[in-house]
Amino acid sequence: MPSQGQDTLPEIRQTIRLNAPIEKVWKAVATSEGIASWWMKNTFEPVLGGEFVLHAGDYGDSHCKITELEPMRLVGFDWGKDWHLTFELKEVDGKTEFTLVHSGWDADKVTEFNQPHSIIRGHMSGGWENLVQKSLRAAVEG
Repeated sequence: MPSQGQDTLPEIRQTIRLNAPIEKVWKAVATSEGIASWWMKNTFEPVLGGEFVLHAGDYGDSHCKITELEPMRLVGFDWGKDWHLTFELKEVDGKTEFTLVHSGWDADKVTEFNQPHSIIRGHMSGGWENLVQKSLRAAVEG
């Protein structure tokens, strides 16, 4: 339960079934080249506890730390000061079910770029839908 006074916003969740083997999807979400192919340039290396940078263009660099790593199943990392992202994979009938979860939203907080979470969450929800449904699909099925 959140502490009193904390106005937690719902996590962003995107699930998609990809017509690609789990190994191919894993490479797209758990390697630097793979992540760059559908999301953004980065210094990601799949090492539990490892730190890396997401190069967010005009928004500058975001520092991240890998907190969960189960090959072919899950990668999770803290993103910036408040957020947590997980990429979950599951093999289903020769295809791969991919779920992205972006948590850590709090209406009382602002991002490193001084934008209220409540505003940015709305923008990012639509952005994730586009990235997962179009960009990731194109990267692994194309």
